[in-house]
Amino acid sequence: MIANVPLYVSLIFGLTTILTWLLFYWTICNSSSSETRKKTPYILIGLILWLAVQAFLTIKNTYNTETNHFPPKVIILGILPAMISIILIFTSKKGRAFVDSLPLKNLTYINIVRIPVEVVLYWLFIYHTIPKLMTFEGRNFDIVAGITAPFVAYYGIVKQKMNKKMLLIWNLICLGLLLNIVVNALLSSPSPIQTFAFDQPNIAILNFPFSWLQTFIVPLVLFGHLASIRQLVKN
Repeated sequence: MIANVPLYVSLIFGLTTILTWLLFYWTICNSSSSETRKKTPYILIGLILWLAVQAFLTIKNTYNTETNHFPPKVIILGILPAMISIILIFTSKKGRAFVDSLPLKNLTYINIVRIPVEVVLYWLFIYHTIPKLMTFEGRNFDIVAGITAPFVAYYGIVKQKMNKKMLLIWNLICLGLLLNIVVNALLSSPSPIQTFAFDQPNIAILNFPFSWLQTFIVPLVLFGHLASIRQLVKN
């Protein structure tokens, strides 16, 4: 853990990670496919193992040492495997069947985790472990997705107050907000590709437990948007 960051910040982020895991569990449990529901324990155990691997790598200072390595080790060992998994899901027949069986409402509710994430990012900025541009006072407007998610899920989907075009637009906007903060986070981290925030770089995501943000929470949120967009376009 980062020495100058209070324990409660790490604990709240850890709870946010658990909340993300639980929301995804809830999503799979409500799948329209019995085959998918049967695979729920295996999928969730796999995610727990992935979290454990990332925790081990981070605690062993794999990501926050030799930061001049290119590509950055966090990309090779953390982000890339998650992205490859998502690609494989969407390019395989069984993977697409899995995606299409997930309820749109539940996929939308997952975005609620973006609220505590943004609060934690603001605290990390206060304690000088990420730059201001990664907060809602800078270039990060991702909290808008978190705030609007429960309303879109309930009124837009459950109560059917939004048509598919509006839901698609919301997902595309929120996907853009997500990609915006991901790019800014990577380009402000200590590495050969760092472009800005040299006075207060993004060192938090290279340390435990905050490495779970780009290796677990962001990929699941990204998966949720891509799954939602696929369902809306397909239907």
